[in-house]
Amino acid sequence: MHDAGQESSDVLVVGGGAAGLSLALRLAESGRRCTVLAKEALTEGASLYAQGGIAAVVDAADSFESHVADTVDAGAGLCHVETVEQVVSHAPAAIAWLRERGVRFSEDAGSSTGLHLTREGGHSERRVIHAADTTGREVETTLEQLVRRHRNIRVLEHYVAIDLVTTAKLGLDGANRCLGVHALDRRRHVVETLRAHYVALATGGASKVYLYTSNPDTSTGDGIAMAWRAGCRVANMEFVQFHPTCLYHPQAKSFLLSEALRGEGAYLVLDDGERFMQRHDERMELAPRDIVARAIDYEMKKRGLDSVFLDISHRDSAFVCEHFPNIQAECRRFGFDLTTGPVPVVPAAHYTCGGVVTDHRGRTDIDNLYAIGECAFTGLHGANRLASNSLLECLVFAQAAALDIGGREPRAEVMPAVVPRWDESRVTDPDEQIVVSHNWDELRHFMWDYVGIVRTTKRLQRAANRLKLLDEEIREFYSNFRIDNDLVELRNLVQVADLIVRSAQARRESRGLHYTLDYPRTADLAADTILTPPG
Repeated sequence: MHDAGQESSDVLVVGGGAAGLSLALRLAESGRRCTVLAKEALTEGASLYAQGGIAAVVDAADSFESHVADTVDAGAGLCHVETVEQVVSHAPAAIAWLRERGVRFSEDAGSSTGLHLTREGGHSERRVIHAADTTGREVETTLEQLVRRHRNIRVLEHYVAIDLVTTAKLGLDGANRCLGVHALDRRRHVVETLRAHYVALATGGASKVYLYTSNPDTSTGDGIAMAWRAGCRVANMEFVQFHPTCLYHPQAKSFLLSEALRGEGAYLVLDDGERFMQRHDERMELAPRDIVARAIDYEMKKRGLDSVFLDISHRDSAFVCEHFPNIQAECRRFGFDLTTGPVPVVPAAHYTCGGVVTDHRGRTDIDNLYAIGECAFTGLHGANRLASNSLLECLVFAQAAALDIGGREPRAEVMPAVVPRWDESRVTDPDEQIVVSHNWDELRHFMWDYVGIVRTTKRLQRAANRLKLLDEEIREFYSNFRIDNDLVELRNLVQVADLIVRSAQARRESRGLHYTLDYPRTADLAADTILTPPG
């Protein structure tokens, strides 16, 4: 892109997952001109790897009330019911919108809907619409093709956003407004200033802050960290969902084994084949994710196990291969076979339930700045996300934000003629890149050890102490050396880790995904943890 420092978009969408692409496409179809900024190749994000599906009430035997009740139950008393109702009631239309644009879901000729519906943990009905076991890939690649072809959308790949440009940062009077972003072109190693009348953060979560994660390398909390530094509140960052069943193998990088496996009858067993979930919850394998992950963590620590096992070999092999072809192929690549025996699994960081505080239209605390998808806090998930509500949230809030932006006129008076370019006049190339990689490893290890599935006050304080030292080192490095992708991501991860720890320290109870040995009871009064930036 030539001289992007003085170019402007109507809407800049930061992130190329289901939330970002569906927002850009909806805006483009209504005549708005958009730029989509993707950190890697356009589709390379958490959405691509979503296996389970999209929860939606499409069967006459199901009801909105049931989907709402299941979501609220999983959320352990912290869901905002009005948000849940908004998302659940818009789910059928979101599915229809995807199908109209060519997304192909698994079918069932014997079903009244024509769609194959599966059931996952926490759901009382079969309502998960899916494309075999690669729903995210089907949705993401279909939307990608439409976005690339649309004349109103410009795609910038291999750009990592560094910070938001706001009127407050520029010292301009009036309410704080977002004017664009500074972004690093990862291939040319040049920082550009991208202006926009509206900016939408769709940057995903922050699971890469942990040693073991089911998410791709892009999940570094960039949008949450940028919004916090710009002055946005964040909420409920202590609620990090650990997916109970990720493939345990040194080369597998925690490949996720979909919750739909348990929905279709897979058992969790110990190394001797004994089932154990009956000791932890009456719903057994279909209990919500936080309960299942904690049960696995307990059994592993109690018995000194490296993993537990997931076994669906008692189901018909043709059924397993038809419904889970991708998972079966991946397991076989590592020497396992779903149809013949148990597969080793461990929990791994999977989903960030908290994020940037938004309203029902995706608006943040800063004018003209939106946040949608996993980086946002809408109140939908409460203290624990119900399976297959994540892609749904992306789609519904993309529509809400698109409608809101579409009804607004660009505020030309708050867009300065020239937004200052990135200043590198006082920095030099880093002398020792090992500082960044060492700090990255240290962060992910102590977050896993001290701020993981089970927490204590002492563990959290240890993490806070380490984070303070890391933050000082990174501030010095950031101030004196020319930035690169690794430094940008590490800076964001340390910021997000600090928000997670501070939120966890503030919650003196155990609720949902936050479990502390020092406060094992759940308080009578349910309240969100809302952090406000200084100044």
